[in-house]
Amino acid sequence: MIDDLLAAARAGLDRVRPEDLAREMAAGALVVDTRPIEQRSRDGELAGSVVIDRNVLEWRLDPRSDSRIAETGYDRRIIVVCNEGYSSSLAAAMLRVLGLVHATDLVDGYQACSAWASSPPDAPSSGPSTSASPPPTLNVE
Repeated sequence: MIDDLLAAARAGLDRVRPEDLAREMAAGALVVDTRPIEQRSRDGELAGSVVIDRNVLEWRLDPRSDSRIAETGYDRRIIVVCNEGYSSSLAAAMLRVLGLVHATDLVDGYQACSAWASSPPDAPSSGPSTSASPPPTLNVE
């Protein structure tokens, strides 16, 4: 059942690949990191992202909510990032239900972004690396 729900959520998203995240950020996308503090402490922060706990995500990003953050908006591109790209897909689909039609998520989550950032620029890849943006900065403490 959850696999069907996840597939349905992803079918409505134009998911962002790790190699495209920096370009999306430069174009003004709001990147929202929903990983818990334990994962962020262990693996590092995603520079340029806004941290919002998953349990309050909809309230913080719904432009009609009294608890919204200033950066949200119906026309804003929002990219949700979780650890491995599962809960972020479900969250982005819910944001679309709320009217945030440009909400999406990061394919394979922070772990894929971290792997992308740590790979040498000249390393062969299965994707189009020649046109990809440099990786976003990851702050590992």
